[in-house]
Amino acid sequence: MSGKYNEKSKSISCTVCNECGGCCYTDIPYEETLRIKQDKVNSLFKNLYVTSGITGMYHPVNYRNKVHGVISTGKNKKVISGCYKEGTHQVIPVDYCMIQDKDADNILNTLTNLFTSFKYVPYNEDSGQGFVRHVLIRKGFSTHEIMVVIVTADVAFPSKKDFIKQLTKQHPEITTIVQNINNSKTNMVLGKRNIVLTGKGYIEDVLCKNRFRISPDSFYQINPSQTEKLYKAAIKMAGIKKDDIVLDAYCGIGTIGITMAKFCREVIGVELNPAAVNDAVYNAKLNNISNIHFICQDAGEYMSDNYNKLKADVVVMDPPRAGSDKKFLDSVIRLSPDRIIYISCNPETQARDVLLLLNGGYRITGMETFDLFPYTDNVENIVCMSK
Repeated sequence: MSGKYNEKSKSISCTVCNECGGCCYTDIPYEETLRIKQDKVNSLFKNLYVTSGITGMYHPVNYRNKVHGVISTGKNKKVISGCYKEGTHQVIPVDYCMIQDKDADNILNTLTNLFTSFKYVPYNEDSGQGFVRHVLIRKGFSTHEIMVVIVTADVAFPSKKDFIKQLTKQHPEITTIVQNINNSKTNMVLGKRNIVLTGKGYIEDVLCKNRFRISPDSFYQINPSQTEKLYKAAIKMAGIKKDDIVLDAYCGIGTIGITMAKFCREVIGVELNPAAVNDAVYNAKLNNISNIHFICQDAGEYMSDNYNKLKADVVVMDPPRAGSDKKFLDSVIRLSPDRIIYISCNPETQARDVLLLLNGGYRITGMETFDLFPYTDNVENIVCMSK
């Protein structure tokens, strides 16, 4: 066991946290970690806006619906799965993680044993030799559907049928298995080609009463129960009205836009990842949402190219950790929506971008913080801005 949970203090302990760098608040009561995170956000936005609270979790463990295992060779040539030691590519074995879904952890442990018994050689980054590179497991917490993605360095999959038979026999809860081919010397986990070995090749989950298809490489928030609270708060803060047009930048598979569509006249979703856009289009049809359409383009380029002919009352932006870029933010200012909802998993880059929007004639009218990543140093923050 790599960790345990103290129900009384809601604290966790872990034997590998100092090496993996994932959880930085072990052996600290959960309520205290919330205060630390809120203080950090308020420090970043000092003299701009101060929030009074942070929305935490009642049961803040086993919340990750996406589990990634790096496959490597351990002692006695036994296959291990784990995570990279912080700042290195040395693999730290992890058999059970306090913040990951239990079913996913169990499947990952079974896979490493099967890799050993089937004599599948882990990929070696230095030599470029070996077969198995990574395992990605995604679970729909509402639907209980589970997808296993086995990332290999080659298309050829020896004893594939027997392997799948043994895996699904031990874990009948698995609904689909996908082989992802990554034959490049890269630190990216997934390659561009997927081969469906069994099942649909994707899972579905329910969020805010809408159903969403999730493919191997699609972005989907890793903590669905907290995400529902986040989205509901964003809709309320935006003050969306029936005649509003909403621009959903960095829209992913359309979770935010589809959730907002029932409250407004039209939603325009912009996303660079073609697979995510395909899922978004499918998800809109799946939920009978007809007042939303999607553009497959970089959000900054789309805004820069079209700001003079676009109309939007509300711009919702949920960029990657690196934040947005000046081209996009300048285009938002030129577009001049009434309200901007900026959702971020990195308040540092968010605070940087908000300053530019403030200089462009906007003011902060609300801010709420949500703990989507208990025991880690990460937090999700919403800033609402108006002209």
